[in-house]
Amino acid sequence: MTTPRLALRGLRKAFGRREVLAGVDLDVRAGESLVVIGASGTGKSVLLKCILGLLRPDSGSIRLDGEELVGLSGPRLEAARARIGMLFQGSALFDSLPVWRNVTFALTSGRSVRGREMKARAIAELARVGLAPEVADLRPAALSGGMQKRVALARAICARPDILFFDEPTTGLDPVMAGQIDRLIREQVSALGATALSITHDLESVRRVADRVAMLAGGRIVWEGPVGVLDCSGHPLVERFVRGRAGDSPVGAEAPA
Repeated sequence: MTTPRLALRGLRKAFGRREVLAGVDLDVRAGESLVVIGASGTGKSVLLKCILGLLRPDSGSIRLDGEELVGLSGPRLEAARARIGMLFQGSALFDSLPVWRNVTFALTSGRSVRGREMKARAIAELARVGLAPEVADLRPAALSGGMQKRVALARAICARPDILFFDEPTTGLDPVMAGQIDRLIREQVSALGATALSITHDLESVRRVADRVAMLAGGRIVWEGPVGVLDCSGHPLVERFVRGRAGDSPVGAEAPA
């Protein structure tokens, strides 16, 4: 059996008495685009932060190509993180840096090194997401929300990561721009041959970017399957989520972001 690119087993995380992740088991295969869905407050962002090492899980295992990430530190942790690209929900661009330094941040850690080379690299990455060369010298505050998302995507792919994470990538965008961002995500993931894990509650986005879908509810993955069967899953919580019935949210206690 092929080792999954990412494998979660028994992942738990609580905040005080509130258990947000209650034993998550999930595999993400190499080269696939998996989207985790769930209503607001189900712990999707907590799950992502645990995988990225921004939160330490209370128990459980997170393996990247078979290597355990929980408890990893030092050079081995840095090496694992170097294989990961991330597009944050709010883009999370550095306002104090021009766009081109934002894009190449993973390559330089923000240091003023190899300026001409890094700027040329940034301009090339910006072109991949449909932005003109002159954008490179602007500050993030001068960009529209859609442009900021494109810059954040360029930053995520700049270091050619093996696995990409997307946290609500279309939040705050109008439907046309959301569709464009989803198309760019799909194109760039395919171009890199990367694995992608996204979290969202935007069903249109799910249908555009996912190969496979998993639903998080009650702190666990309660259903997973190909995106093509999302509308006929046969699972009551998934059906309620897809149909958007008022009052049917599968959320328990609301989870921290």
